[in-house]
Amino acid sequence: MAKVYEFLSNGTEEVEALIPVDVLRRAGVEVVLVSTVEEKTIVSAHGVRIECDEMIEDIDCSDADLLMIPGGLPGAENLCNHPLVREAIKKQYEAGKLVSAICAGPMIFGSLGITAGKRCTCYPGFEDHLTGGTYTGELVTVDGNVITGEGPAASFPYAYTICEILCGEGTAEALKAGMMYNHLCEQCKE
Repeated sequence: MAKVYEFLSNGTEEVEALIPVDVLRRAGVEVVLVSTVEEKTIVSAHGVRIECDEMIEDIDCSDADLLMIPGGLPGAENLCNHPLVREAIKKQYEAGKLVSAICAGPMIFGSLGITAGKRCTCYPGFEDHLTGGTYTGELVTVDGNVITGEGPAASFPYAYTICEILCGEGTAEALKAGMMYNHLCEQCKE
């Protein structure tokens, strides 16, 4: 079973944080919510309290298949400035393992040099944080071991992309059908 750690801070965008958790847990992925504040409960960008599973000081991410960063402000800035988050992301990336971020979250990748030479996306207006990267403007962009998403509306495509990478296309497609995502996509075409 794949294992994912998602880092959360006060000011995290709850949709970008929780939709990937929901999709991945439905797929059987072990997802660990990691608090980067002084307690296990964080308060999201819109005042939603989220109870995390672990404190960042108490985890070892070496068994992670993916480390995930949600967006939201000031959540993404808080994560970008947290030394243990930065260290974990850098080690994961340098080990050739998956890292993902959505919305303003890719700013941490830019600050660590991870976006250099990569195709990536982010919330429009944060392109300057993708240091040395090529901004795609896509909902989701995958380049090697780096997965980036555009913003709140990209949360489902982002989650299903990660699901497909970790669990296979069949699992992702079954979840899309079961969660009525395909129906939504059909409605958007009309």
